[in-house]
Amino acid sequence: MFVDVAKISLRAGDGGNGAVSFHREKYVAAGGPDGGDGGRGGDILFQADDSLSTLADFRYKRKYAAEPGQNGGASRCSGKSGKNLVIQVPRGTLVKDAASGRVLADLSDDQPTVIAKGGRGGWGNQHFATSTRQIPRFAKSGTPGEALEVTLELKLLADVGLIGFPNVGKSTLISVVSEAKPKIANYHFTTLTPVLGVVRMGEGSSFVMADIPGLIEGAGEGVGLGHDFLRHVDRCRLLLHVIDVSGSEGRDPIQDYETINKELERFNPELRERPQIVAGNKCDLADEEQLARVESYFREQGIAYFPLMAAIAEGTPALVNHTAALLQTLPPVRRYEAEPLPETEEIGSSAHTFRVRRENETYVVEEAPWLLKIMETINPEDYEALQYFERVLQQNGIIQALEEAGVQDGDTVSIYGFEFDFVS
Repeated sequence: MFVDVAKISLRAGDGGNGAVSFHREKYVAAGGPDGGDGGRGGDILFQADDSLSTLADFRYKRKYAAEPGQNGGASRCSGKSGKNLVIQVPRGTLVKDAASGRVLADLSDDQPTVIAKGGRGGWGNQHFATSTRQIPRFAKSGTPGEALEVTLELKLLADVGLIGFPNVGKSTLISVVSEAKPKIANYHFTTLTPVLGVVRMGEGSSFVMADIPGLIEGAGEGVGLGHDFLRHVDRCRLLLHVIDVSGSEGRDPIQDYETINKELERFNPELRERPQIVAGNKCDLADEEQLARVESYFREQGIAYFPLMAAIAEGTPALVNHTAALLQTLPPVRRYEAEPLPETEEIGSSAHTFRVRRENETYVVEEAPWLLKIMETINPEDYEALQYFERVLQQNGIIQALEEAGVQDGDTVSIYGFEFDFVS
């Protein structure tokens, strides 16, 4: 099954929490804090794999999570970092943010790309000891790993894209000029998936050709196989437009050519400007007048035209040689650059969200799971730990939000079951 679009959820590993621990050893008095740091959460990376040709695997598994970092331990032992998760995809896959459509990566080379970063490990209490605070009974929690939904979109990497109406001989042509073995039959939509073939021009010289199925009138709006496969034309450096010169399907070949180009422009205006060669197939079924009319039309348009009979490889050598020569003058296959975040958006800005509401005479802080993780590392009986917790509330805007909600000195504030009297 050929699948070229998939939507999956990613969750990088959370960072481990720092430890609260004190050194204890016989004959060593007041050994001091020795809580280790939490380990870093694993990243999620994507890498191109030439052994894959579709995104079918992502239809059955849609959630991917990297390993979290381990918590720190005593004796200054740092937690183990979580393993990175490497997701293999076909070469040519675009990774996009599902919410905004922003391109995150183009997996067209061998370089793995980090899409979701793991959280940082929290500091153990060894880092919080000072000359005036010698017994810190708190540590820093690890930060959460990035979580996002992404859309995977496969755009085949091919130098030449074969386009045209169904049953004009595209599959026959690619089977003759390359080693590809597509299904060939005398009915529409014989080819239901793009077919890649390598055309070899001699030692060290070749190019990749792709048979793009499903183009009919209305394809630019999704008619037929439309949008399912028009995206694969996008990267092609050169378009090879195959027409049925004989009009054996009851259509006019010139009208076919114009119709397909309108659909390309409707799908993506840039495609209308893409260099094209026209191959007039099934010349053996057309009369002399028809052959002359079609050839005269393309000559007047200034478009390279090659009459051929693909089934017996008649005319294909000249077509292939001209295609190879033209490719030498064209820019390389298109690569998509990762798009930066908008200036108004910050990575991880949603990590420290919270909500303040009033319930009777109590102000409740909720929907802040990140704050709950910090509270787990704090000893509420320790004055210095409470001072640290107060700084966290101040730095993350919770104190300000409470004041805007109308809290007064002496009012009760509740945070996940921990209650205290507010003091400005």
